[in-house]
Amino acid sequence: MRKSSSSPQLFHGFLRILTLIFAMLTSGMALASGDRFFDAGLGDFRAELATAQKEGKRGLLLMFEAEGCPYCRRMREQVLSHDEVQVYFRRHFAVFSVDVLGDVRVTDFTGAEVSEKMFARSMRVRGTPTFIFVGLDGKELTHYSGATKDAREFLQLGRYVAEGRYVNQSFEQFYPEAKAERKKP
Repeated sequence: MRKSSSSPQLFHGFLRILTLIFAMLTSGMALASGDRFFDAGLGDFRAELATAQKEGKRGLLLMFEAEGCPYCRRMREQVLSHDEVQVYFRRHFAVFSVDVLGDVRVTDFTGAEVSEKMFARSMRVRGTPTFIFVGLDGKELTHYSGATKDAREFLQLGRYVAEGRYVNQSFEQFYPEAKAERKKP
């Protein structure tokens, strides 16, 4: 009698299908959590500035974050995942995530190759999340530490930079509701 080999083949085929379904579901969860907010980049921020300029953008927005940071996760899930936020920021800025504890090599605005961790230190990041807007000349435009209250406040932060309001006033002057929210216990 000959043994049938179709049973193991069916089982392995079934496992492949389950794996594919799981991968599709988890990638959808990642997209829903705000990953669509970020541009895919190679870690060369000087080159990213040149690309942003060619695309008519105002500069870069860097989100400095750390794995396990609850405020970073909240920003990704409750703020950066909003379509309106994604459309606005992608229109005006090239947007990248930087791991403050990361060892991945990046090229900073001077052309030096450093770890993400060292890049974060050089940008004076002291906590997470921190949002730093960088102009097309590679200079910092504004630095925002912490999570915003909601998508509306984050959009106002984007407007504050995109419209050049940071030149003459603080974010709290531009958007008084932000100051009131930060003072609440």
